[in-house]
Amino acid sequence: MKSTKRKYYAYFVPGEGAAVRQGVTSEWKVCESIVSGVTGARYKSFEDRARAEQWLAGGAMYESRPSIVRRRATLDPGIYFDAGTGRGEGVEVSVTDERGNDLLHRAVPVGALNRFGKHRIDDEAATNNYGELLALRFALEIAMETGIAKIFGDSKLVIDYWSRRKIKRKEVAAETVALADEVAALRARFEEGGGTVTRISGDDNPADLGFHR
Repeated sequence: MKSTKRKYYAYFVPGEGAAVRQGVTSEWKVCESIVSGVTGARYKSFEDRARAEQWLAGGAMYESRPSIVRRRATLDPGIYFDAGTGRGEGVEVSVTDERGNDLLHRAVPVGALNRFGKHRIDDEAATNNYGELLALRFALEIAMETGIAKIFGDSKLVIDYWSRRKIKRKEVAAETVALADEVAALRARFEEGGGTVTRISGDDNPADLGFHR
């Protein structure tokens, strides 16, 4: 039988003084029950408890990336995309270069970006998968505008299926299907021009918002 690696979930719920609640658990349901629906709550999964505790000790900041030097040295130049829900304020979209520098200002009005340089989707019904799809659309638009030939993301669903028009149209929201068709058309043009869209691990994605389970 294939063994399953244990994961540790670090959580942080803001408050004043003793009202701050934070900790590490190996049970996702425990973490979920603590952060779900709480504005400003943050969480992140780790394969090692010490790293989870280190993240909390560093302020539980998603943008804090101790491994950024390694990424700068090893990642291919290109555009990287991601989406997440961890701030408790809806789905956010992130698009960066290989160094983690935000690129969304090239595709989204500055007024539609938050203080982190990300775009929050103004629709409570939006799903994380919809966010990933929208992020790929922005990445494609930026790539074709700038002449960048490589795009990377960690969503298997979006990269291998939805952006190739492989989508269950009767089971998915009409708005998502329409966006998938739009993205598929953009991707086809991008790839016809020699561009590539490649899937990578979320751990290596500089656009990663840190909101994955």
